[in-house]
Amino acid sequence: MAVFEPEAEGIVLPLEETGADVVGRSPWAIAGRRLLRNKLGLAAGALFLLIVAVSLAAPLYANHIAHTDPFASNLSGTFELNGKTVQVIQQGGGKLGLGETPVGPTWHAKYFLGADQQGRDVAARVLYGGRASLFIGVGSALLACLIALILALIAGYFGGTVDLVLSRLMDLIWAFPLYLLAISLATVLLARPSDKPLKVWFITFSAGSLWIPLLIIGLVYVPYVFRPIRGQVLSLREKEFVEAAIAQGAGSFRLVFREILPNVLSIVIVLLPLMIATTILTEAALSYLSIGVQSPQASWGTIIEDGQALLYTRPWVAIAPGIMIVLVVLALNVFGDALRDALDPRSKVRLK
Repeated sequence: MAVFEPEAEGIVLPLEETGADVVGRSPWAIAGRRLLRNKLGLAAGALFLLIVAVSLAAPLYANHIAHTDPFASNLSGTFELNGKTVQVIQQGGGKLGLGETPVGPTWHAKYFLGADQQGRDVAARVLYGGRASLFIGVGSALLACLIALILALIAGYFGGTVDLVLSRLMDLIWAFPLYLLAISLATVLLARPSDKPLKVWFITFSAGSLWIPLLIIGLVYVPYVFRPIRGQVLSLREKEFVEAAIAQGAGSFRLVFREILPNVLSIVIVLLPLMIATTILTEAALSYLSIGVQSPQASWGTIIEDGQALLYTRPWVAIAPGIMIVLVVLALNVFGDALRDALDPRSKVRLK
């Protein structure tokens, strides 16, 4: 019985892999093994999960540690710090000692990062803002990938007129400037009267709902995911294993879901963390322009907008959510690169 040897087949494996590591294993098992060896990628994924966990724990921090309501104004409030009573909004500020200035970072449980112009705890608002930003970012990326995957499978497999119509529709959306299209959609949806909310099937979207920016961002990014998946489907449709399945009498349902879909899932998995990073940035930009997350909700973009007027006196109001955005985007991009290296055989194995 012949034994498969990578070197004899003209395949050069990386230094950390041998033929025994590859032979007899499924592609997903090999990808998982390679991902576990990428320490930087795993650290980036762990950082992202840590930020998600900390954001989900926002109510615990606000209620049991900071003992504050991050959404209620506290202009005349006070709190105890090292045995002294401190005003949340302090009279006088800057070199001239004029006006009112929020308390700065205390580095204690209460007002750890200081307060904003409304006397609200910045640290608690950053955690709550992370819940909204991550919900919209992850949800819109999943929505974009799901819709793009379905449309790409239909367009790539059936081809012809179906492919022409869907591809031109994606090109039409692609032709619009991204943020201009998102701003236009958000303005139309948010301008609806409160007594006439948007209804999609059995779901009702009110003006302040987080589902509105999630839906807008998800739809806007569909063409960006559609094109690479469609190209892969067009390539797979001409492969020998698909022709063999057709020769065996396989129908369209089996060809799409059992032959083609498993081979394009790796592209979706690689694109997903990169899309989450992109959608989080888009949500922050729209919220900064006041057409994303609406009050009383908060996101990292709205907190940056709140801190814009305090950059010279209390810069942590804007710096803290900015740091969170940078960490999340960096972690997702590094983890996405690690997934690509693990799932793409050409990044690990090259032919002589």
